[in-house]
Amino acid sequence: MARTKEFDPEAALQAALELFWQRGYEATSMADLVEHIGIGRASIYATFGNKHELFLKAMDRYAEGRDPLLLAELSQPGPALPAVRAVVRRMAEEATSLEARLHGCLITNTASELAPHDPAAARRVEISWEHLETPLHSALIRAQAQGELPEDRDPRALARMLLVLLQGIRIVGKASSDPARVRDAAEQALSLLD
Repeated sequence: MARTKEFDPEAALQAALELFWQRGYEATSMADLVEHIGIGRASIYATFGNKHELFLKAMDRYAEGRDPLLLAELSQPGPALPAVRAVVRRMAEEATSLEARLHGCLITNTASELAPHDPAAARRVEISWEHLETPLHSALIRAQAQGELPEDRDPRALARMLLVLLQGIRIVGKASSDPARVRDAAEQALSLLD
C-alpha cells in the first residue's frame, strides 16, 4: 500500500521558490532546502526530483504568477502609449522597492546566474521575456496604427529596447540605493516613443 504524502507539495514548492529567489540557485544547497521546506531529502527527491529539477519547477511556479496587470494595462481600449508609459514607470518604481532590493526578479537573477550555461533555465528566461516583449510590441503596433507613434519607428525594436531596459532596471534597482538612477533611465527611454 502506497504511503500518502505528509506534506503539501504546493506549499513545499512555494517554499523552495522563495529560498531560490532569496539566495539564487548556486548558493542554495539541498540541506538548505530540507531545512527551509521542512521535509526530508528523500521526500524532495521523490516529489520534485533533484535540486535542478526543483529549481526549474520553482521557475515555472514563479512564471505562473507573472505580472497580472501587464496584459490588462497594455490591452485596454483607447490610446496605447499612455499604457506603455504607465507599465514602464510602474516596473521602474517596483524595481526600487524594498522587496526588489532584497530579492530582485527571479527571471533576471537566473538570466545572469544560470542562463549562460544551463539551457533549461535559459529557455525559461526566454519564455518569460517573450511574455513581456509580446504585449509591449502589440501595444506599440496599436499606438502606431492610432497615430500615437511616428511611422518611422519600429514597434518590434522599441519593444525589445523596453524589455532590455526593464531587465537592466531590475538589476540596477536591486543594487543601487539611488532610485533616481532607475527613474531617469526609464524616462529617457520613454522619450524615444515621442
